[in-house]
Parts: sequence; structure tokens; C-alpha cells
Amino acid sequence: MPKVKVNDINIYYEIHGKGFPFLLIRGLSSDVYRWPPDFIKELSKYFKIILFDNRGAGRTDKPDTEYSIMMMADDTTGLMKVLNIEKAHILGYSMGGMVTQEIALNYPERVKKIILCSTDCGSPNGIPISKEVKKLLAINREGLSGEELVRNWIILYFIESFIQNNPDVVDEFVRRSLLAPIPPHSYKRQLNALNKFNSYERLKNIRVPTLILSGKEDILVLPENSIILAKNIFGAKLMLFDYLGHGLFTPKPLLLAKTIIEFLG
Repeated sequence: MPKVKVNDINIYYEIHGKGFPFLLIRGLSSDVYRWPPDFIKELSKYFKIILFDNRGAGRTDKPDTEYSIMMMADDTTGLMKVLNIEKAHILGYSMGGMVTQEIALNYPERVKKIILCSTDCGSPNGIPISKEVKKLLAINREGLSGEELVRNWIILYFIESFIQNNPDVVDEFVRRSLLAPIPPHSYKRQLNALNKFNSYERLKNIRVPTLILSGKEDILVLPENSIILAKNIFGAKLMLFDYLGHGLFTPKPLLLAKTIIEFLG
């Protein structure tokens, strides 16, 4: 299990495949186990895939100090430096999309192309989630088992028909989600960082080729947020997918991989 010291933490990472470097950044509370194996396997035929756990998540260190999205961007570029990666494609999913925006804004020389998946520009210009979804996100995690927490969140990731028709896939998603659960203190730290993020006025300064992906039935980060990103990032390409929620990759890993590979060329 490789770890390297970056800034004030030890970051867990994995490398799959060979080729031009391609970093993938997960979202709130998430870790490398959440990437569907078929998705990573397909991408690794074309690129050197670097997966890692953000500060506070998975097998990376979890300091009980204030986090910020910019701090996680510094962690990412710091990891690139340690791994001798001068430039890379970067995909950011959900909160990871916020981290990717900060990298593109503050370290444009480190980025070739970016992919922003199921993400937004933050408050106050982003389209907010419903009160019901907000309540689920703010649930008191202390008294619940890991499996209870993940299963409570399933409806945030997948549409109802997918959950009903693919119980084995959902069970596997739950199983992988429980391999390295995030502790309550670092979940709160990540959530606070996410809630303070705001890139709206700076989006016009992103000048790297950008692909924006979203599920049309995403209730966690509404697809209207992807439209806002696309309108404000110069030359951005937007793709909205039917019958997909926030969890883009698990239901259709090969379709998403194909879309990404075509964009990256």
C-alpha cells in the first residue's frame, strides 16, 4: 500500500496502466475503492491512471484541523511533484471537481485537460439541493453503522429503477464503500471545506480544455450546475446523460470511459 509524504500528510495512492498521466479525484467522504474496477481497467489501457485518497478519506491521513478545497488542490499537485508528474489530465468528481477547478485556476501549467463530473461552482451561485437531500447529508453519523450510512445514501447516487433492477451492483457498491470508511471528524472537515468553496467569478479564468459531465437525474448536485459551469468556462464541452444520477460511473462504466477517452484523444 504505497504512501508518500505530501505537505503535512501521508497520501495513499495507486497507479494503473501506462501512458500520459491521468489523475482522478474523488468526492466528499470517498476513496479509491469507490471507482468501479471496469471503469479504471478501461482507462488504464490508454493512460497512466493515478488514484489517491483525499486528506481525511480512505487510507490517507486524517488530521483534525481545518480543511479547504485549495488545500486539497495543493495536496494533489504536491503528489504530482513527488511522483515526478510534470503535467497531467485531471478528472474531478463531485467535491473532486471543485479541487480540479482550483488546480486549473492556480496551477494551469500542471494541467493538459480537465473533466468536471457531477460538480458545481459552490455557493452562492450554484443551484442548491433540496431540503430533503440536505437533511440526508447532515445526518448524525455517530449512532449509525457504516452500512446504514451508505445505504441511506444510495438514493443520492443512483436512480430508483437502477437500485431496484441491479441489487447485486448496489450491494457491491456498498461493500466497496465500507472498506475504508471516513471517520466523523474528517467527514465534517471535508463538508465544511466544500460548503466554503466558491469559484463562480473565477470560472472565466479557466483556460484549459474542459469536459463537463452530469446525470440528468442527479439530486445531489443538480445538472443545472453543470450548465452554469459550461456557460462560464471558455470553450467547455457539456454532456448530460439520461437515466443517471450523481453516481455516474457505476451504472455505465464503459460508456463513461469511452466518452472520456474520446475527449482526451
